[in-house]
Amino acid sequence: MTISPKAASLRAREICALAPIVPVLVVDDVTTARPLAEALIAGGLPTLEVTLRTPAALEVIRVMSGVPGGHVGAGTLITPEDVRAAKEAGATFGVSPGATDELLAACEAEGLPLLPGAATASEAMRLLARGYDMLKFFPAEASGGVSALKAIGGPLPQISFCPTGGVSTANAGSYLAQQNVVCAGGSWVAPKDLIAATDWAGIETLARNAAQLEVCK
Repeated sequence: MTISPKAASLRAREICALAPIVPVLVVDDVTTARPLAEALIAGGLPTLEVTLRTPAALEVIRVMSGVPGGHVGAGTLITPEDVRAAKEAGATFGVSPGATDELLAACEAEGLPLLPGAATASEAMRLLARGYDMLKFFPAEASGGVSALKAIGGPLPQISFCPTGGVSTANAGSYLAQQNVVCAGGSWVAPKDLIAATDWAGIETLARNAAQLEVCK
């Protein structure tokens, strides 16, 4: 079933609005997938982005997709092959660092809602022209951070963003206070040391704290 850019953005917006923070996950060990997802969801962060940066990523998506209450997406989508593999693994949405015509067409053909990346006004305008108005602002801090998002929001108020890249506990509140920000993506809620230690209670606490961050309405 295909999906239009407008419908894709609507669905991406709905998924992003479920919690103020979307955990950006780099998972090496499939055995940690289920307890990690359970901890994050229990802490109030149901939208999970599993980046395709490890050999285990697709199987991790497959396992996490079976955890009740979660919405599991595939991050770092680069090629049409990535899109097809992610959809087959059970991803319900996709995230990309940037956007190419090939990638956008593949997601639309596969019916996979995409949160496409943009770092400049020109990139955002190009995506808006195609029908996408819910975007990923990446790399957020390296691209000017909160001040850049605020500046882009002036002439392009119809576009909303999920800033990712350099977002942390120190600056997440500043991003979420922007009118054009629906949520933010961050990896601090699932640090590698706590995953290695199987400290699921610790990760749930981090998730609970992140879930309480306020988003500008």
